[in-house]
Amino acid sequence: MTLTANRAPAEPAAEVRAAKRSNPLRFVILAALLALLLIVIAPLLIIAINAVKSPADYAGGGPLSLPTHLYWDGIVDFWNRVSFGQKLWNSFVTSFVVAVLGVVLSVLNAYALGIGKVKGRLWFLVFFLVANLLPQEVLVYPLYFLSKEVHLYDSLISIVIIFTVIQAAFGTYLLTSVYQEFPTELLDAADVDGAGKVRTLWSVVVPVSRPTLGVLFTFFFIWTWNEFFLPLVFLVSNDNQTVPVALGVLQGDRLMDATMTSASGLIGILPALIFFLVFQRTLTRGITAGAIK
Repeated sequence: MTLTANRAPAEPAAEVRAAKRSNPLRFVILAALLALLLIVIAPLLIIAINAVKSPADYAGGGPLSLPTHLYWDGIVDFWNRVSFGQKLWNSFVTSFVVAVLGVVLSVLNAYALGIGKVKGRLWFLVFFLVANLLPQEVLVYPLYFLSKEVHLYDSLISIVIIFTVIQAAFGTYLLTSVYQEFPTELLDAADVDGAGKVRTLWSVVVPVSRPTLGVLFTFFFIWTWNEFFLPLVFLVSNDNQTVPVALGVLQGDRLMDATMTSASGLIGILPALIFFLVFQRTLTRGITAGAIK
């Protein structure tokens, strides 16, 4: 009797698990997600295959055929033709600096608006929201004029300044909503310990919000890396161009065949993809922390 009584509660749970495993809707959802994944990955696989395919293989079998042998000359020729190492360095420096400065500026602004409760903070938030909604085409002429006036045109510094402000506008708007719900107990404890505003910011607020800051850093880096329009306008010298600008300009010249175009697309997207994979855990922690909160 005792064994039967102990086993009775476990049987419904086992039946529930078996029902879940046999639920046909679950398999339909998994199949649909797998199909969507293949749709997303398929273009990347086609680009990768054509990047290591010789022009003869491409002409004979088309874009969907497998290469008879690995052909690296397309990647090497493209790398040397555009001085891709220099473009890669320009994109990395600008994206990294913008990500760091954008996060720092966002933290300072959001600390004042969300925790400091400055007067008129609602109007500041409206201003940052409107700044996020403005298209880059509206900003290009005044920014072009100002960069000419301060002699920063055709300089990576101009791109760093512009995108730091643009990214920080979004970061400020996001972090302010987070800091408005910041635990007051931690702020009161820091105040009791005699911590000033600066020490409270860097010793209490920043460590607690580190997952959110990691998400912002990752997004700022990838967004800046993928920017094309403003760098195309402000970076006219070949030595100052970023990766998206170099790819767009060279493809516009129609000097590349299909395999070299695929090679350019592959090595153009790889750095951003690697960065995303490296910081994927940071994104997951940040989203999970926000969900738990």
